[in-house]
Order: sequence, then C-alpha cells, then structure tokens
Amino acid sequence: MIEFKDIGLKPELVESLRRIGFIKTTEVQERTIPTVLKRKDVIVRAKTGTGKTGAFLVPIMQSISPSRDPCALIIVPTRELALQISTVAGRLGTPLRFNVATVYGGASMNVQIRAIENGASIIVGTPGRVIDLIERGALRLDRVRFVVLDEADTMLDMGFIDDIEYILSMTPMTRQTLLFSATMPKQIVDIAKRHMNQDYENISVGKEEELTVDTITHTYFFAKGRMKFAAMLAYIKQYSPKKAIIFSRTKNAADIIHMVLVKEGYDAILMHGGLTQARREKSLDRFRKGARFLISTNVAARGLDIDNVTDIINFDAPESPYNYVHRVGRSARMGKEGRAFTLFGYDEKDLVRAIEYEANVRMSQINLDIAKYQNAEVLNHLGEGRIRAREGGGYIGRRPHGSFRGDRRSGWESRERGGDVGGFRHRRRSGYKR
Repeated sequence: MIEFKDIGLKPELVESLRRIGFIKTTEVQERTIPTVLKRKDVIVRAKTGTGKTGAFLVPIMQSISPSRDPCALIIVPTRELALQISTVAGRLGTPLRFNVATVYGGASMNVQIRAIENGASIIVGTPGRVIDLIERGALRLDRVRFVVLDEADTMLDMGFIDDIEYILSMTPMTRQTLLFSATMPKQIVDIAKRHMNQDYENISVGKEEELTVDTITHTYFFAKGRMKFAAMLAYIKQYSPKKAIIFSRTKNAADIIHMVLVKEGYDAILMHGGLTQARREKSLDRFRKGARFLISTNVAARGLDIDNVTDIINFDAPESPYNYVHRVGRSARMGKEGRAFTLFGYDEKDLVRAIEYEANVRMSQINLDIAKYQNAEVLNHLGEGRIRAREGGGYIGRRPHGSFRGDRRSGWESRERGGDVGGFRHRRRSGYKR
C-alpha cells in the first residue's frame, strides 16, 4: 500500500489524515481515490471493512472547498452508518473547515434543518429523511458535485431503490456519482447505467466469490430452547471472546440474552429498534469504549465500523446466507482475525449447507461443555415456556429461484429495516425526470 502523501493530495488534507492515524491507503482506497480525482464515476465492489469510507471522503475533500451549500451528498441505508460516516468526516474535515450535517429518522428534524441552514458542505443521510427534507424545501441539491451511494446492495434489499432514483433525479446532471457495494446484483448495475456517465469505471477488490474475509473461523452448534442459552454461556466460557456482538432474531430474545449475561456478571449492553435513538447511540459508544458484549437484532448487521470485534455469536441463525455474510462482516475487519459462532436448530441443517455453499465458507461443528449450564439459576428463572415463546422466527428453506426467506419475520423486518423514523419506507414514485 502507498502513503496518502504520495497520491497528490493537498498538504492540509494529508496532515488531517495523519492526525486521525491514516498514513497508508488500503487497496480499495489506492485504486479508487486516483480514479475519482480524474472526475470519473465509479462503481466499487468491495467487502465491508476494507476502508470504503476513506475511499470516497478523501477525494471529495480534495475536490471541493468549504461551502454553505451542500457540495456532497452521501446516502446510506441506516442511521447508525450515517452517524459512523459523519464521525469520520467530522474528524477529517473539521481542520479543513468542512461542516457535516447528518440527517436520519428518529431524531429532531428541526435540529437537522438548522444544521443545514448553518452551512454544511457535506450531507450524510438515510433516503427517507433526505426526501422529507427535500419536500419541505429545507435541502436543495442543485449545487451538489458528488453523490455517494454507500452499501448500495443493502439499500436495494431494504426497498430503497425508488427513493434513490428520486433523490438522484433532484441532483445536477454534472454531478459525479460514486457507488459502493459489497455485492453486485443486476439492479445495482442498472442504476449505474441509468445515472452514471457511460465511461464510469468498475473497481473490484478481492475475488467476487469471497463474500466473507478468509481470516474468519466459522463454527456452529445444534441446540434449541434453554439449551441455546447454555450453549452460548459454554461458548463464552471455553473461547473467552474479548469483544463480541451477539445477534438475535427478535427484540424480545435480545432482552432475555442481555438479562442472562448481566446476571452472569458479564459487561453486556443492548441495542435494537425498540430502544430510543439516544439509548442506541449510548450503547454503541459504550461498546466502542470497552464493553465486552453487544446484543443486537439485525439493525447492527451492516455498516457499523467497530474496531477489534473478535467474535460474532449468532444466537439465532440468520434467515439466509446473505444475512449471515453481513453479520459476520462485523468481525475480522481491516485484515484482523475473527470468529463466527452460530447456534442452529436441529431442523436447520440445510441452512448450514446453504451458508457454506453460497457464502463460500467452511463451517465446523464444535463440542461444548454445556452440562454445567443446563441448570444455571438464571435459566431456571426464565422457564422453558417463556424462552420458546420469545424465540420467534425461522428458516423456511430455498425458494425455487434460489433465494431464502423467513416467514415468521422479526420486528426488524417491519420496523427496523428502514433506518428511518416511522419504520420501513418504500415510496414508489413515478413520473419524475432525471
């Protein structure tokens, strides 16, 4: 990898990068930044955790000057990712006098409007809130020079494509469009063809079949009911994860896992869509600063850049190989090693094979000494019926066309996936012009 100072950046930007510890580029940064600086649109396929945020922030800050009007719009699928990118943009841009406004649902729109009115060169936001602000006349995009679509495949999966098309139609034809995605389904390519210059450049980092990084060890164990809790506690005892995210399928299950771990004396925090935005942000801050366990629903499966996560524990197996990939992507970031441990039900053996095939990984069944936890006082307190009643969800199996589904969907599907106030948004607009 080369150093930032060797790719023709202005000295003050190089110094700002140095202050936050960015000295050398990652592969995606080395290949993307010079291309963007040549005024070319790009479509970048790279796994999560490869340094994509720097790959678009650096050329944007190299190319624009501080302005009261938005010069760059960064669209992301979730409020958590918006906050994460804004934090990096603020640390990098503040010494250069770039103001950043973050706009997302679940927070005061008036506060966000004031941030825009006070002058923001860079806007980072979720699609629904960006559209709300456009429709209120609070956000004008006529001077935008850069539009970034980050985690584009997630926005496709969450039904945001119509919203993105509408937002792009409100920006100048002369803008530069940067699209980043971990996978490259046909719909993403179609967006590129409709909204990018014909000479846009494709950049792929890593082999396409490498959906997960090869530094993750994948293991699993079969259990159900209270034995899942016993297996989770046994795994923690035997493998001593230093910093772990535990995924559940429902908010109720996350609440119970949190209670079990706290009663067992572990430093555990909770994050799901049933909590206020303020509490979710506080939870993430505590986890970044040293808490050992973060218990979450799928709301945290994409886009969160949390350093040094050693283990992903899937208390509830993900509903599809696609979701598995994005859960375990929270570990082994930036070349580090990690572990992914999944608890499967006895009727989910097909899902094990499907994950191995579609995510191109090898999963190993491990032995756990669960005997000492089977009758743990905290589990006796819960009761088998309560555990079963709150588990919910399920892997149904392969559809004829090869996709997967979970019919008993969790609250994340209906309320958390949109990443905006009021839940899942799918605005179907027609008749607007590019």
